[in-house]
Amino acid sequence: MSPPPSPAADQALRALLQRIVETARAIFGAAASSVFLLDAGRRELVFEAVAGEGAGELVGRRFPAGSGIAGSVLATGEPVVIDDVRRDPRFGQEAAESTGFVPETLMAVPLEGSGGRALGVLEVLDRRDRSRSPLEELELLGLFAAQAAIALELLTSARGGEAVATEDDGALLADVAAALARLEGDRRDAARLLLRAFRDLADGSATG
Repeated sequence: MSPPPSPAADQALRALLQRIVETARAIFGAAASSVFLLDAGRRELVFEAVAGEGAGELVGRRFPAGSGIAGSVLATGEPVVIDDVRRDPRFGQEAAESTGFVPETLMAVPLEGSGGRALGVLEVLDRRDRSRSPLEELELLGLFAAQAAIALELLTSARGGEAVATEDDGALLADVAAALARLEGDRRDAARLLLRAFRDLADGSATG
């Protein structure tokens, strides 16, 4: 029988996911950022962590995994950059209005676990920093998504009392460090704090 999930580990990993969305929001100068987690049993996406606009209304909300922009990114495994979400037929206008925050722009990347398993989606909404090209921004957001995917796998394994191998942590951390080194000022400071949290997570999983 598997050991019961550790509440402390669950809380720590939730805190890490929150730090991921908060730092992504800061780095991209965005109005909001969120992590969706796939509930495979119910085929639903769940707002697991949210920073910025709509945070109080969204955490814990569920919607069908095949709907919306996030659902499309989850299904296809392809990142997207959308400059006007209102013109995208996948956008859930009514759902957004119910939170009091309707974004204009959106970036979303899939969260993929070991073996390419779909875990969820990471989004950044209404980014104000447009100094990088969309491709550069998606590359950076993709690095965050890789680390968020590790955190999500550890989160779900903690709930189920299972161990998860994260053999690629070292390479991912090196890629994240290189990308974050190109940032400046407050964004670099925030990113360094996040990188330290990633390293703590990797060290903990290696010794736990």
